[in-house]
Amino acid sequence: MKSNLLNIALILSCSLVSSQNQIDINAAFNLDEKNVLVRQQIEYVNESSQVLDTIYLNDWSNSFSTKTTPLAMRFAEDYNTRFHFARSEDRGFTAISRIANPENEELEYSRLKDQPDVIRVILKKPIGPGEKYVIRLLYNIFFPSNKFTSYGITAFKELHLKYWYITPAVFDGEWHYASNKDLEDLYIPPAKINLQVNIPDNYVVISELDQITTAKFDETRIILLSGENRVDTKLFLKRIPIFKNIQTDDFTMVSDLDEKGLSSADKAIITDKITRFITENLGPYQHERLMVTQIDASKDPIYGLNQLPDFINPFPEHFQFELTLLKNALGNYLDNMLHTNPRKEQWLADGIQIYFLIKYIEENYPDMKLLGNLADIWGVRSFHAADLKFNEQYNLVYMGTARTNRDQPLSMAKDSLLKFNHNLANKYKSGIGFKFLDDFINANTMENALKDFIQDRRTSLTSIEEFKSFLESRTDKDIDWFFQDYVKTKKKIDFKIRRLRQTDDSVTFTVINKRKTDVPVSLFTLNNDSIISKTWLTDIDDEKTLTIPKNGIDKLVLNYDNSIPEYNLRDNYKSLKGFFFNHKPLQFRLFKDFEDPRYNQVFIMPMVEFKNIYDGLTLGGKLYNKTALRRPLNYKLTPQYATKSKSLTGSASLVYFQDFTDSDLFRITYSIGASYRSYAEDLFFRRISPGVLFTFRDKDDLRSNKLKFLSFRYLDISRDEDVNNISETDEPDYAVMNLRYIHSDDNLINFNRWFADVQFSKSFGKLAFNYEYRKLFKSNRQLNLRIFAGTFLYNKNPVGFDYFSFALDRPTDYLFDYNYLGRSEDSGIFSQQIIIAEGGFKSKLDPAFANQWMA
Repeated sequence: MKSNLLNIALILSCSLVSSQNQIDINAAFNLDEKNVLVRQQIEYVNESSQVLDTIYLNDWSNSFSTKTTPLAMRFAEDYNTRFHFARSEDRGFTAISRIANPENEELEYSRLKDQPDVIRVILKKPIGPGEKYVIRLLYNIFFPSNKFTSYGITAFKELHLKYWYITPAVFDGEWHYASNKDLEDLYIPPAKINLQVNIPDNYVVISELDQITTAKFDETRIILLSGENRVDTKLFLKRIPIFKNIQTDDFTMVSDLDEKGLSSADKAIITDKITRFITENLGPYQHERLMVTQIDASKDPIYGLNQLPDFINPFPEHFQFELTLLKNALGNYLDNMLHTNPRKEQWLADGIQIYFLIKYIEENYPDMKLLGNLADIWGVRSFHAADLKFNEQYNLVYMGTARTNRDQPLSMAKDSLLKFNHNLANKYKSGIGFKFLDDFINANTMENALKDFIQDRRTSLTSIEEFKSFLESRTDKDIDWFFQDYVKTKKKIDFKIRRLRQTDDSVTFTVINKRKTDVPVSLFTLNNDSIISKTWLTDIDDEKTLTIPKNGIDKLVLNYDNSIPEYNLRDNYKSLKGFFFNHKPLQFRLFKDFEDPRYNQVFIMPMVEFKNIYDGLTLGGKLYNKTALRRPLNYKLTPQYATKSKSLTGSASLVYFQDFTDSDLFRITYSIGASYRSYAEDLFFRRISPGVLFTFRDKDDLRSNKLKFLSFRYLDISRDEDVNNISETDEPDYAVMNLRYIHSDDNLINFNRWFADVQFSKSFGKLAFNYEYRKLFKSNRQLNLRIFAGTFLYNKNPVGFDYFSFALDRPTDYLFDYNYLGRSEDSGIFSQQIIIAEGGFKSKLDPAFANQWMA
């Protein structure tokens, strides 16, 4: 009797829909045993031109089955120890009883060797183009704990489910299957879903699917859910009905998002405002219900706002709730309406989401500042950060990765992105890219095209190629640059103006494309900071010289409105008033600020430090030019007064970064530093150290933790003459040439790092090797190993002089690399400071030094 409910629905649906993909599920949940028994039928239409004799299925519930699945490896890559150290019963899996065809013939199937959450099924009879295959499955799902991905079974035996049942993989000439990596990116074709759930009577079901019927049998309820053109598979079983259904004129919002102090009426008003905005800009939602959960909000929050403590609220009342609901409603709307491959083409949906998030702020909060009401506070409003609009954060965040050479192409697969790029930078680059493209195309073309494309493709799979063709059909302008250079590469955008010449009625100047990136750039002409004209310049491969009428202009500016995510804005200005007006004035600010291209900024930070027991507390300040975004050239000057030694101490440094994007040579860092501090009572040292550091990493895999470093540095060290001969030498000054190669591969499961170091000085030459290894076993036991070996190439120091010798327990640190609090102490607590280097023993040994070799 319990199955009749579903059988009737299946007969009706099969008679009404014959060509649509269809999934029928009967799921009997056992919350006490943490599992569900699933009887399932999959009907899938072969829409390709090829004959299929083998099909692939996604079984992402089985991705939790062992510590070696792609999901487990992903956790390890992110240094997430929760899964590896979990109990076996907390990790879920799928137990398949049988897979058969409609004739009840069992089909041969197997799990892929390195992807146990993908199933390969061999059909008894091949299916041709336009034909459909039908398979029936019987299996048990044992749910994982929700502490790994937020989905699974909770400690209160409630279920939060997504991607939980077996689904067909997409075939469009090639199979598109992928393992679960906690990226929310299962790629499945839209299908009609009929879902019958058998649950205890004290639970409620929350789903986006339409509820058809409900029946009660003893202590069990049977609920039939159904929906057309579905890809989202979220299903919640809750003891307490915390989800609220808010009916609007557009669609029903189903959500458990909550906000302290927000009444039901205010929540309804905000929700109606958001659904109306989505419908007006993206078109009608094809389903009756849109689900937004607290899990969605935690995985895709409004970054920055979500980190503010409750007692700090510089934004309008309920602003965070409003934007959180909007962002996740946009994301879930696009998940259900725009069916691209989310593993390979997620940038399209991300870009649309951020594009309309920006538009919402422009329409509803046009004057909102990045710092909110804090921007009006005395002491804060003098900072450039107080001038920034709320929407400028997207460019700033993306530029944070671009300036550090950690940006990645938008077209890169989602599982190859750095976590920060996946969560933030690539989303923001895509969103501001659409704003850039919209500004270039103009005439509302972009907004209308996005809306029409989504509505046109809402029931079928689509691709970036189809989107590109669709957009090109809506404009006469060449937009190939967007899909080629902006999307497919990590090329930076950077222009500047040079060689300005004037006549009485015209201005001739040259625009230089510093990065050779094929993108347009906007040219503004100004008069007293008022915009006279705006022109788009295109086809600047290297440089382009232009002549324009003067017409009373006094300044030329590239990208004046900052609509282009440009790497460096500091050379975009050119004044027609002469050299003095092109010189940027100095600006002094207390504490670090955002970069202001109109000024040469110098920041001052008061400092109170304790470096060592000889100088005691040091008071002073730091003068530096490092902004919130990294600059290629950084300087720092830190004069300090030592209260105990009553002397002026401090340090200074100059660093220049040279990044490389198309080779495994990731960066070259040039530096020179100097410092002056105490090394004993009333004794000081001065260290000057110029150097160069080469950093290598795989240009195609920034997620890899494998790094290589090659450093060259020269250390010139002068010390006050030691009257008491604490260091047992009559030559306090020395110089050392130091070369070091480091190979590092830091991972949770397998950690290894080694370096080879060579030093040359007038009185000695040394070669050293250090190796560290750590292995985390499946049993959760851990092995740690460290090996050190060193030898003198030559040693001209007198016998018994160990200042440059290898140390078994406490290195002398003659290069002044370590932060010893009492480096000259022989007794007392400061003499016991442990620094694991060279011999690395924690106990004091005798003899303590080796002047020939040590291993």
